[in-house]
Amino acid sequence: MPKRILQGTVTSDQNEQTVTVLVERRYKHPLLHKTVRSSKKYRAHDPKNEFKVGDTVRIQECAPISKTKRWEVVTAV
Repeated sequence: MPKRILQGTVTSDQNEQTVTVLVERRYKHPLLHKTVRSSKKYRAHDPKNEFKVGDTVRIQECAPISKTKRWEVVTAV
Protein backbone atom coordinates (compact mmCIF):
# COMPACT_ATOMS: atom_id res chain seq x y z
CA MET A 1 0.00 0.00 0.00
CA PRO A 2 1.48 3.38 -0.98
CA LYS A 3 2.36 5.91 1.68
CA ARG A 4 0.30 9.09 1.86
CA ILE A 5 2.02 12.36 0.95
CA LEU A 6 0.61 15.65 2.20
CA GLN A 7 1.63 19.25 1.57
CA GLY A 8 1.56 21.96 4.20
CA THR A 9 3.27 24.89 5.89
CA VAL A 10 5.76 24.68 8.75
CA THR A 11 4.28 26.45 11.81
CA SER A 12 6.91 25.52 14.42
CA ASP A 13 10.54 24.37 14.37
CA GLN A 14 11.43 24.83 18.05
CA ASN A 15 12.04 21.18 18.86
CA GLU A 16 15.18 19.31 17.83
CA GLN A 17 14.69 17.28 14.60
CA THR A 18 10.94 17.99 14.59
CA VAL A 19 8.71 20.42 12.71
CA THR A 20 4.98 21.02 13.07
CA VAL A 21 3.23 21.15 9.69
CA LEU A 22 -0.23 22.65 9.14
CA VAL A 23 -2.07 20.84 6.33
CA GLU A 24 -5.18 22.51 4.93
CA ARG A 25 -7.95 20.58 3.22
CA ARG A 26 -10.79 22.02 1.13
CA TYR A 27 -14.04 20.27 0.31
CA LYS A 28 -17.57 21.16 -0.71
CA HIS A 29 -20.22 21.01 2.01
CA PRO A 30 -22.74 18.29 1.04
CA LEU A 31 -25.86 20.32 1.83
CA LEU A 32 -24.86 23.98 1.57
CA HIS A 33 -22.52 23.51 -1.46
CA LYS A 34 -20.08 25.95 0.07
CA THR A 35 -16.32 25.40 0.09
CA VAL A 36 -15.20 24.51 3.60
CA ARG A 37 -11.59 24.80 4.80
CA SER A 38 -10.40 22.45 7.52
CA SER A 39 -6.86 22.10 8.79
CA LYS A 40 -4.85 19.68 10.87
CA LYS A 41 -1.36 19.80 12.38
CA TYR A 42 1.13 16.97 12.00
CA ARG A 43 4.50 16.52 13.73
CA ALA A 44 7.15 15.48 11.22
CA HIS A 45 10.73 14.26 11.51
CA ASP A 46 13.35 16.70 10.18
CA PRO A 47 16.75 15.06 10.91
CA LYS A 48 18.95 17.94 9.70
CA ASN A 49 16.85 20.83 11.12
CA GLU A 50 16.81 22.41 7.66
CA PHE A 51 13.20 23.68 7.50
CA LYS A 52 12.09 26.93 9.12
CA VAL A 53 8.73 28.52 9.96
CA GLY A 54 6.84 29.51 6.80
CA ASP A 55 8.41 26.90 4.50
CA THR A 56 6.06 24.84 2.36
CA VAL A 57 6.97 21.15 2.63
CA ARG A 58 5.76 17.69 1.65
CA ILE A 59 5.45 15.08 4.40
CA GLN A 60 5.16 11.31 4.05
CA GLU A 61 3.86 8.59 6.36
CA CYS A 62 6.48 6.49 8.14
CA ALA A 63 6.85 4.10 11.04
CA PRO A 64 6.40 5.73 14.48
CA ILE A 65 9.50 7.66 15.50
CA SER A 66 8.18 8.92 18.85
CA LYS A 67 4.87 9.23 20.71
CA THR A 68 3.56 11.93 18.35
CA LYS A 69 5.77 11.64 15.23
CA ARG A 70 4.48 9.37 12.45
CA TRP A 71 5.48 11.55 9.48
CA GLU A 72 8.77 12.57 7.89
CA VAL A 73 9.61 15.58 5.74
CA VAL A 74 10.33 14.56 2.14
CA THR A 75 11.06 17.79 0.25
CA ALA A 76 10.46 21.51 0.25
CA VAL A 77 8.10 22.81 -2.41
